[in-house]
Order: sequence, then C-alpha cells, then structure tokens
Amino acid sequence: MSERKDDRLRVAITCGDPNGVGIETIIKVFSDPRMSEGIIPIIYAHPEAVKLHKRLSNVEEFQYTTIQNPSEALAKKVNLINVWKDFKGTFEIGKPTKEAGEMAFKSLELATSDLASNKVDVLVTAPINKDTIQSKDFNFPGHTEYLAKIAGTDKVLMFLVSDVLKVGIVTGHLPLKDVAQNITKDKILEKLALMQESLIRDFGVPKPRIAVLGLNPHAGDNGLLGNEEKEVILPAIREAFDKGSYVFGPYGADGFFGSGVYKQFDAVLAMYHDQGLAPFKALAFDSGVNFTAGLPIVRTSPDHGTAYDLAGKGKADEASLRNAIFVACDVYKKRREFREYGLNPLQAQDVRDKDDYRE
Repeated sequence: MSERKDDRLRVAITCGDPNGVGIETIIKVFSDPRMSEGIIPIIYAHPEAVKLHKRLSNVEEFQYTTIQNPSEALAKKVNLINVWKDFKGTFEIGKPTKEAGEMAFKSLELATSDLASNKVDVLVTAPINKDTIQSKDFNFPGHTEYLAKIAGTDKVLMFLVSDVLKVGIVTGHLPLKDVAQNITKDKILEKLALMQESLIRDFGVPKPRIAVLGLNPHAGDNGLLGNEEKEVILPAIREAFDKGSYVFGPYGADGFFGSGVYKQFDAVLAMYHDQGLAPFKALAFDSGVNFTAGLPIVRTSPDHGTAYDLAGKGKADEASLRNAIFVACDVYKKRREFREYGLNPLQAQDVRDKDDYRE
C-alpha cells in the first residue's frame, strides 16, 4: 500500500440491499461522531438511497462527504462513493427488487476491487438479498462464496463471533437434504484447521479449545440415530487431537447449548447452517458478527439479514454492524501484529510487555 499521511484504517462498508435495513444501520452507527475518530469509513452506496433512509429514520446528526475514490477520503468524516452514477430508478423500501439487487452487487464489486487494490484495508458488508442479487456476475449462495472465488480459494470458514460464543460451520448455504453427504472427514479437518488458525492469528487465542457437534440428534446415540458420528466425525476429531489440537466431541447440539457447556470452549464447529446459527443468534443476535475466516483479506458482516419488515421505520438495531466494524479492525491489527513478530499471540504479548510496545 502506498504511504499515507494518516494511518487510520480505511474501512469499506457496502450498502447491501438498499431496500433493506443496511443503510439505516450505517446511518445510525455513524451518527455518533466518535465512530469516525479512529477509522476512515468509506460507504459504497447511492446518495439518494442514503438521503431517503436518513429522512425515514429521522437521524439528523448523520452527515457525509462525497468522494470519487478512497484516496480522497477525509479523516474524521464519513465518506461516500456513488456506486451507480447513472441510476434513474426508484427505491422501494421494504421490498425485494431486481434493481436493489443490482445496486447491492455494484456496491460489493467496487468495494471488493478497492480492497484487492489495497485502497482500503478491511471490508464490512451490509446484508444482501441472496435472490435479487443473482446475475451472470454473481452466481453464489452468499458473500462468503463470492469472496472465496475472488480470492481464488475454496477453503474458507463462515465464522460467527461474539464475546459470548464463536461458531463455525462445516457446510454452509446448503439444502438440509444434502448436508449428510457433504460431511466428510477431510472437510471437518479442513474447517477445524481454518478455525484454529483464525483463533490464533485473528483473535489472539494461543491454544484454542474447540468443541465439535454431532450431526444427528444426541450425537447419534452410539449409532442408534445415525452412524456419521462414529464413522466420520469422531475419526476427524481424533486425528486433529493426535496432531496437537485441543478438539473435543462430538456433542449433541441441544444439550451442549442448553446446559451451557459451550462456555468451556473458545469456539464450536457445527455441522450445518442452522445447527450453529440458531443458538448463536439466540445468544448473541444484537452483538454477533459474521466473519469469513481463511481469506487473505478481512471481511465481516452483521449477523442479520435485510429485515424488510423493519426497513424504513427507524427501528433497525445497529449494534451488530457496529461490532462488525470493531471486529474487522481488531482482526486487521491482530494479523499485522502476528506478521510483525512471527510468533504466536502469547509470545507476542510477552515481547510487547518487555518493549512497552504500542500500536
């Protein structure tokens, strides 16, 4: 990256579906001027959509300046890049439309391009409608798969993180009927490796303890309710453990979360989407963040969707987006620290203590 006069992190924030709650949450987050003190926020959206959501949410404190590219971004200001200069349509707040999907993609495409060119440092994505965004340029189940394709890798982990719980999933956006056949020993080992690496490098956990859930009710009840635990999941856990990872399970998901056993672990690997995300959102919906582990770049997102039923009513909760920004910045700094020292986070902390190191 070229030398800058200001070393604040440049945070690219996509607008998501402009008919959903994404822009409203962005407005609410940055109506607090303290949010622009330590970072340089750059919003990728259409000015008219921002003006409309500002009026509907009645947040007068929010102000922004329009720029053409990230090099023009101003410190202590909210910066906005117009992603569709010749847009002549209208916004139908609270409704899924093809135009809104197209704008969501234009925002994502431009922000991702600027990230790849090192013009911005981290990416925070507001929620999209996974149906209306589909096109010849975006033929993916969601952000995670799109970014993995751009990065040239298929080894990524959808990682939901909060202060109370961290959950990754083996199979992502996949129909439930296809889950069992897509759970293999190799895939579990791959996701475990991604999770462990992320906990160490991105979150500063030197020796992470990871719990693995079973696939079937009660983790198969010793084969009475399915053999995946015996034949696939347990062998993967044993192999990972034998190689030095602190991996345990498989646990029955209901009792694991219901009894609070999850509190004994740094992270949990679930077998499929709702098995992991349902308890995560029950425990951390307002504060949870969706983080894509395994990418060479840092990308986070709030853990909620477009919430059309709340759009335009001023009722959207911005806490998850705010936390997504915080997590993105924290992960970026952790990675930089990890690269600088070439040590595990615990050793790096020892060095900082001795040298009185500061960011």
